Amino acid sequence: SWIAVASATKERAPRFTARTTEGERFSNDSVKGKVVLLEFWTTWCAYCADEAPFVDKIGHELADKGLIVLAINVGESKKTVAKYLEKHPRTCKIVLMEDTNLAAMYQATVYPIYVVIDRDGNLAGTQRGAAGEGALHALLADAGMESPENRDSAKAAGR
Repeated sequence: SWIAVASATKERAPRFTARTTEGERFSNDSVKGKVVLLEFWTTWCAYCADEAPFVDKIGHELADKGLIVLAINVGESKKTVAKYLEKHPRTCKIVLMEDTNLAAMYQATVYPIYVVIDRDGNLAGTQRGAAGEGALHALLADAGMESPENRDSAKAAGR
């Protein structure tokens, strides 16, 4: 079961800083004009592992349209994450909990959690739990991030 939350009044995204495992730094100011998908995940979450390939695929497909995907690991050591990524490589940007203030804001009992920040720095939507690739495209569409998939499904849904 998953919950998608969309609201008519735009709420500002929380102030954040994040440093990837590659040393790249991100903050609210550095992502202005981009859409940001935050994926909160753990190594023990089977749904996270299932959804990782299409999260990476979407990140790759929409990068030139201004999408940044930050996969934020919650509550695990650098060593645990590194060992996991050797077996399950990712192409998106990985952030460890100790390198961002965001993980503490989105600690939960259900993973993955997806949070989308629109180009203006507002929260466009949140999804708690796995719901498949279509749901992720719909969440990104709420932030004005169009892809062939969500354009077709949005038309079908009469959006």
